[in-house]
Amino acid sequence: MNQNILAEKEANVNALAEKMQASSSVVVCEYRGLSVAEVTELRRALRKEEVEMTVYKNAIARRAAEKLGYKDFSDTLVGPNAYAFGKDAVAPARVLAKFAKTHEKLVLKNGIVDGQVLNEEAIKKLSSLPNKEGMLAKFASCLNAPVVKFAMTIKALAEAKENGTVKVEEAPQVAEEAPAQEAAE
Repeated sequence: MNQNILAEKEANVNALAEKMQASSSVVVCEYRGLSVAEVTELRRALRKEEVEMTVYKNAIARRAAEKLGYKDFSDTLVGPNAYAFGKDAVAPARVLAKFAKTHEKLVLKNGIVDGQVLNEEAIKKLSSLPNKEGMLAKFASCLNAPVVKFAMTIKALAEAKENGTVKVEEAPQVAEEAPAQEAAE
């Protein structure tokens, strides 16, 4: 084989390996049977989530995966495959799985997420998770809940005191009983 062709192939393998390593997640899917309009629709949905989808030859993808030490990744590289690269670990899986629900011809195969090779089942489970911002929002709401509950208790106590429904002498007892009730729950 010509040395120029070999050098070009090696450069392609190196470029794909760098791209795989730089991405938080790579999801492989088979797109056989999708129309041009459906692929365009899929690419638009992926672009909205800052996910890039590219087609590579299986031999190049196999060599790039082996170069990075992902030997299990190469097992499903058969047929026409597309590779979705995302900075967010969940976005490629979420968008592809959502699209696959309405387009049976799109088949999720496997992927690499944060350095681990995942099979099709794990990719589908990953797709049900919210993105990074969604996870942070849920975490923040968990941290915020006790503070809000405490503030609401203090506010209710102050309103009751203003309305005259709680006597000043009883107020400290109510405040002391509240933590005991929360601990029982």
